[in-house]
Amino acid sequence: MTKKVKIAVIGASGYTGSDLVRLGARHPHIEIVYLTANSHAGKPMSGVFPHLAGLGLPDLIKNEEADWSKIDAVFCGLPHATSQAVIKELPGHLKVIDMSADFRLRDAQTYARTYGNEHIAPELQAEAVYGLSEHYRHAIRNSRLVACPGCYPTAVLMLLLPLVKSGLIDATDLIIDAKSGVTGAGRALKQNILFSETGEGLAPYAVGTHRHAPEIEQELSLAAGQELVVNFTPHLIPMSRGELITAYARLSGGKTAGDCKNALAERYADEPFVAMAPAGVIPSTQFVRGSNNVMLGVFEDRVPGRVVLISTLDNLIKGSAGQAIQNFNMMFGLDETCGLEQVALFP
Repeated sequence: MTKKVKIAVIGASGYTGSDLVRLGARHPHIEIVYLTANSHAGKPMSGVFPHLAGLGLPDLIKNEEADWSKIDAVFCGLPHATSQAVIKELPGHLKVIDMSADFRLRDAQTYARTYGNEHIAPELQAEAVYGLSEHYRHAIRNSRLVACPGCYPTAVLMLLLPLVKSGLIDATDLIIDAKSGVTGAGRALKQNILFSETGEGLAPYAVGTHRHAPEIEQELSLAAGQELVVNFTPHLIPMSRGELITAYARLSGGKTAGDCKNALAERYADEPFVAMAPAGVIPSTQFVRGSNNVMLGVFEDRVPGRVVLISTLDNLIKGSAGQAIQNFNMMFGLDETCGLEQVALFP
């Protein structure tokens, strides 16, 4: 492709929106035409994010100021409960990559129960494709609206889907311990993410009620062919970005941790962004920070018949903006790695 795809980023003043802009600005097939952020309209992007100065970016505008006829694709980085109303009004020629939670849950009633408000665009939900890149390629390539998974579900599903599908683990007995950097809570001012509240500490939150649990259960249930409920507990860790999942599972009869490791290695052998941890190495957030990569690890538990499974990714990239661009690449027939070749930052 020689012609650049003209895009807009709605909600460009958030963390996911700004990371999308950072990656998109150097993507060889993207031309950023509009950046919207109603609360910052009229400001240069560098006035909100100084690290993006010098990239020739357009100033921020309000959504209604954009001429959508000049755009080929839209990335939406708005919070949940706001994307549906905005995307519903976009013209039908646009391809839409939504990074919010508004189209991730396939059932509108499940969405209403989970997020506390009615789904106002059920007609769009019917055409939305769940954007877990490595598992829904065919559907993503042929879609108009892609709902990018949440960061926790991406890390969990990349780890567990192949094992559940192959019957190597008991899908009815899953314990998922999740930890994320504070950018996962967004950029709005909240007491629990103030430095004095978060720094030098570690705290669980939304215990038993986190909104990503139904999303995880939705996809694992499809893989297992039965309704599943998982034990999922997230924690906030005092760093800006990064995510690590430790899952505990019961092995199916006669199966071993080695079987699980081999299954994951085989499933992702040709995936450019997924790697098994080398022998003797435990996955760490430092090994994927700043990249679109996922690192997986499998370890035999000291409890007989159980296995410890680990997954790590950058919550803002593979967990959001990077996966969004990966899906964009598929939707426009580009190489999946285009614009996502960054090597992880270490240390």
